[in-house]
Amino acid sequence: MYSMTGYGRGEYRDGGIELTVEIKTVNNRYLDIAVKSPRIFVAYEEVIRTMVRDKLTRGHADVFVTLTDRRERAKSLTLDEGAAKAYVEAAERIRQLFPSLAYDVTVSSLMRQPDVVRAEESSGADDELIAALRAALSSALENLGAMREREGKKLAEDMLSRVDTIEELVAKVVERAPLVAADYRAKLEEKVRNYLEGVNADEGRLLTEVAVFADKSNIDEELTRLSSHIAQFREICKLKLVGRKLDFLVQEFNREANTLCSKSNDIIITKLGLELKNEIEKIREQVQNIE
Repeated sequence: MYSMTGYGRGEYRDGGIELTVEIKTVNNRYLDIAVKSPRIFVAYEEVIRTMVRDKLTRGHADVFVTLTDRRERAKSLTLDEGAAKAYVEAAERIRQLFPSLAYDVTVSSLMRQPDVVRAEESSGADDELIAALRAALSSALENLGAMREREGKKLAEDMLSRVDTIEELVAKVVERAPLVAADYRAKLEEKVRNYLEGVNADEGRLLTEVAVFADKSNIDEELTRLSSHIAQFREICKLKLVGRKLDFLVQEFNREANTLCSKSNDIIITKLGLELKNEIEKIREQVQNIE
């Protein structure tokens, strides 16, 4: 089981290349990947996303790539002819306004202007940089996976402990359920005696009323399904990618708990049902963080 929340960092340091990849993930219904990298890697962002998709199936992932390249690499110079012409024309105009000033515009002085000549890398990311990126990203994903697995284990332990509590509450409901009809009959007989002032009630009519009540308030099916859900939950927690399965199962837990509360007509079972719903809600909140 994996948590969708985690952090992983990977580094590559060799031959003048210093490259770091950081990945931060949070919960999200679907897989969403955002990449922030130096311009030299823009063409390889899909490669980054593919590597992340191989490891993640759900959640939002932010990938940050930083690079320092200290290698000696061939550079090319780009001339902005428009900027150079504008500088020369401006210098000519100043000389006309102030003829006493020395005219000292030279090729060298123009080249020193940052927007006239720009030095650029002669090519994009080479094989060595791509290899460094892959190595750092693989390391970051490995560290991320380890953290997410540790967090997932803690989430599983918490949820399973709450499932144990749910099982105990269901056992109490099972113990209480057979007594509901008997309590109803006793209360009904007392009411009838009070109304009829000592006159014996029609036993057949009384039994019919109790039978109808028992049928309406019968929660055997709900208890059976809850027990089945408990067993399924424990089995699913042994798997790796369980978020969607558990999300569906928790909805089924809620449905049975709601029906149990509405059908029971017994204050003790209703109270136990509300405790059930409280534990189920706590599990639901944890499931939202599971891949």
